[in-house]
Amino acid sequence: MSNPTGPDRSGEPAEPDQEPATEVFAPADPTDSAEQDAPNPAGERRFTAPSGFDAGSTQIINRPPEPATEVFDTGAQADTEVFTAQSAAPQKIPPRADAPKPPGKKRSWGWVIAIVLVIAALAAVAVLGTILLTRGSSPAASQEDKVRSTIQDFDVAVQNGDLATLRSITCGTTRDSYVGYNDKSWEQTHSRVAAAKQYPVVASVDQIVVNDDHAEANVTTFMAYAPQTRSTRSFDLHYQDDQWKICQAPGS
Repeated sequence: MSNPTGPDRSGEPAEPDQEPATEVFAPADPTDSAEQDAPNPAGERRFTAPSGFDAGSTQIINRPPEPATEVFDTGAQADTEVFTAQSAAPQKIPPRADAPKPPGKKRSWGWVIAIVLVIAALAAVAVLGTILLTRGSSPAASQEDKVRSTIQDFDVAVQNGDLATLRSITCGTTRDSYVGYNDKSWEQTHSRVAAAKQYPVVASVDQIVVNDDHAEANVTTFMAYAPQTRSTRSFDLHYQDDQWKICQAPGS
């Protein structure tokens, strides 16, 4: 067996560019090699301790390079985020259905309710003032209507010869004149007056003045035989027995 070439050989210079030959090391203990090569009759799996001479050569596994450590500048990032937030356009977010109303709407409803209450108060004051102003004049107006109705009833009773009505709506000397008639004499008298159209007719009630239980009414009258001739006369009335009665009639 020839000796391997290497730097130990005398007389031959070593080549500078030639790599040294790989050296192979045999097992140090021939007994260990024999035990490994001997078959296992029982079929057991045997384990031997690893030896530094098991491998034919030593392999060096290089670790992969780690990535460079990144350094984050929190101050610059915060400035960038603030600038981005300020530069971003505002977005309108629609309100939820169950979201509470803004305070402005509550204040506006409060103003509306206040205005409605003020208007209602003014209307109540106006109605109360109207009632107070008209309460004094309403009874007078009602009494004037009653006076007017009494005069109209008297005019109809004269034209129809209704002696009972004439007695019930007159007072004083006027009533005494109607009470002095009996039914037969009244029928005769009324028949002659109606045939000659000698009775007065009230054309209109022009003015009524009521003063407590006394009233005076100015009327326009004409004689039945001369309707074109009109004249103004007055009735004197008194409030007796819960009704207005004529105490003095025109021409009485």
